[in-house]
Amino acid sequence: MIPIYSWPSAEAQARISHQAFNDKELWKQVEKIVRAVEDKGDQALLEYTAALDGCTLDKESLKVKEEEIKQAYNLVSPEFLVALRQAKSNIQKFHKLQKPKDWFDQDKTGSIVGQIYKAINRVGLYVPGGTANYPSSVLMTCLPAVVAGVPEIVMATPPDINGTLPPATLVAAAEAGVHEIYKIGGAQAVAALAYGTDTIPAVDKIVGPGNIYVTLAKKMVFGVVGIDMLAGPSEILVIGDGSISPVFAAADLLSQAEHDRRARAFLVTPNKSWAEQVMTALKEQLKELPRYSIAEDSLTNSSAIIIVKDIEEAFDVVNLVAPEHLSLMFSEPWPYLAKIKNAGSIFMGPYSPESLGDYWAGPNHVLPTGGAARYASPLSVDDFYKRSSIINYTQDGLVSASEKICTLAETEKLIGHGLAVSKRLT
Repeated sequence: MIPIYSWPSAEAQARISHQAFNDKELWKQVEKIVRAVEDKGDQALLEYTAALDGCTLDKESLKVKEEEIKQAYNLVSPEFLVALRQAKSNIQKFHKLQKPKDWFDQDKTGSIVGQIYKAINRVGLYVPGGTANYPSSVLMTCLPAVVAGVPEIVMATPPDINGTLPPATLVAAAEAGVHEIYKIGGAQAVAALAYGTDTIPAVDKIVGPGNIYVTLAKKMVFGVVGIDMLAGPSEILVIGDGSISPVFAAADLLSQAEHDRRARAFLVTPNKSWAEQVMTALKEQLKELPRYSIAEDSLTNSSAIIIVKDIEEAFDVVNLVAPEHLSLMFSEPWPYLAKIKNAGSIFMGPYSPESLGDYWAGPNHVLPTGGAARYASPLSVDDFYKRSSIINYTQDGLVSASEKICTLAETEKLIGHGLAVSKRLT
């Protein structure tokens, strides 16, 4: 069961320490896969799909056909379709509010500077799959790209041993606006999206969460293509003063612990009595989970309850952890918002469970993990744009700036830079 530590004990600090992607043996395995796909294309892709996913495909069956999507609609419930479409509406509405605007500024000489946004041309979405089913991740990765106006949206997700994809995933892709779907997963999918094969044209950027093999592959191909972030195991930190039901706190902790044995769930509070009540609630709620053993391993080996001296110290811990999900378990959470420096998504008060963020409210659930919230942000519409700077000077504007530009160029001993100005003025 989840251990209890006092802050700032060595045990507590060790438990919240950030995990690096530096496993040398895994890196070698991933590099072998990536290089094979880069060199041999579809052949390597099919070989690894057979070896790692237990699924035999050929080049013609890699890409999902229209008939498969039509069949998928017949296999999902009407209730699912209603829920999916409302979730889509919520997510799309939120991301439309993020759209940036081009801007221009003109000075007294008539010279203009500005910034314009253009959508990335071709984007690859990675959606976990195989034995899993994540239609929510399809919506979260695709809809910001749709809002941004990306003309080519490609999805890769691993097939099951029969070479099929979950109907809910296919329906979500069709509803969201994915243009191409490929039955590939793992590091081999990332390599195929980055380098392209005869069957799969290369993309310009890859987004979406995956396991450690996917994450290392994204790290490896960065520079050939853009990536959104290096996503590690799921995380949640619940902070509270004891004013909210311990049942609520326990439920939020388990919502992430059930994801993965390496998922991290933290409770930080100065109220030891409340912490013990949360522990009791965790034990009871664990029994209700089909993924009991996964959640229990997560709580035992990767998570912790941390007792601090006061709420100020609790927020010090929050900002050190920089959690993916942060739950503010206070009856009046808004006064505490200013204390948060680092967090991916913040859930305010007793009736804002983490599940709202995963499925429904609208903000993206692809979030920075492993402390990356210190410098990174949730997936957004911005991730699917490129910015270009605009410079349009008049002759008067260049004349007024020429002397200072030449001074700076001479200081850097880049005489050609100065000549590019002065030659226009003679």
